[in-house]
Amino acid sequence: MTLKNDRFLRALSREPVDVTPVWMMRQAGRYLPEYRATRKQAGDFLALCKTPELACEVTLQPLRRYSFDAAILFSDILTIPDALGQGLYFSEGEGPKFRKIIKTTTDVEHLPEINIASELAYVTDAVSLIRKELNGKVPLIGFSGSPWTLATYMIEGGSSKDFRMVKQFMYDNPEAMHLLLSKLADAVTDYLNAQIRAGAQVVQIFDTWGGVLSASCYASFSLQYMQNIVAKLIKENEGQRVPVILFTKNGGLWLESIADSCCQAIGLDWTINIGEARRRVGDRVALQGNMDPSVLYASPSVIRAEVGNIIHNYGEGSGHVFNLGHGISPGVSPENVKIFVDTVHELSAQYHT
Repeated sequence: MTLKNDRFLRALSREPVDVTPVWMMRQAGRYLPEYRATRKQAGDFLALCKTPELACEVTLQPLRRYSFDAAILFSDILTIPDALGQGLYFSEGEGPKFRKIIKTTTDVEHLPEINIASELAYVTDAVSLIRKELNGKVPLIGFSGSPWTLATYMIEGGSSKDFRMVKQFMYDNPEAMHLLLSKLADAVTDYLNAQIRAGAQVVQIFDTWGGVLSASCYASFSLQYMQNIVAKLIKENEGQRVPVILFTKNGGLWLESIADSCCQAIGLDWTINIGEARRRVGDRVALQGNMDPSVLYASPSVIRAEVGNIIHNYGEGSGHVFNLGHGISPGVSPENVKIFVDTVHELSAQYHT
């Protein structure tokens, strides 16, 4: 099926585009009233994720409002730990939690292997349905959490402020941590390849908590495993290359190492100037990002100014996918999102001649 809008894929390949493409992390989410209505219909968040028809619906909702250049599968990064039997659940206002927590080497050794085709079929079914419903409008992004990020939740039992338990486990039991990360890397590889076979045209690995590590630990316990995944992913499907985006929040110190992973693009948070990032990685990879999500709470004039600053800092030419530096916040006005998306397209045109 021919894509009607392929500028996102072209930018990831650093090929010429007419305007800078844009999408948002968590673009299908709580800031939209139609999303909240569909979630209420589902009953809870996990039911929404695990019902392909509803996951498809919320994936498509932002594309009906805005001129996004990509769709991203509606799911959660913790589907793999859930399939491993960790007992994922969500407490209102407290985020994800697990009923089972990794505490010992034995816990790691006893983790089962995941049969993606059966235990995560609801995800691949959603991918297939979304591709069908998109009908070539824009490309579809699949995703997974990184092994390190998944491990943090599995050992902490949920979100954390200081990551004490996962870091203690890592330092005291490095062999067990590497075993856990190896198991998770295998599962993530199989999971992303299943999404690609089902129709995902780009995949992103969310390394949400890689930035809490020291430089040496990031290389050993996070980046190494993402690099192993990238090496084993399907490189081409449906006659097209399948690009890989790596996003490490607070990973700006390690851009050169991330670029060496053979990914096609690096996702940036808002703590680094995108022009500096471009100078450091050169033409090895595309860059995605990197507006502070909180800017979307501001007035239209401030949103427009910040979009313009980031586009100017990146400079002329392709290789930039505009995005937020992390997921959109729930309380943002839907009208401000439209200003954001339209401004990216409007102001970037002069940089693509």
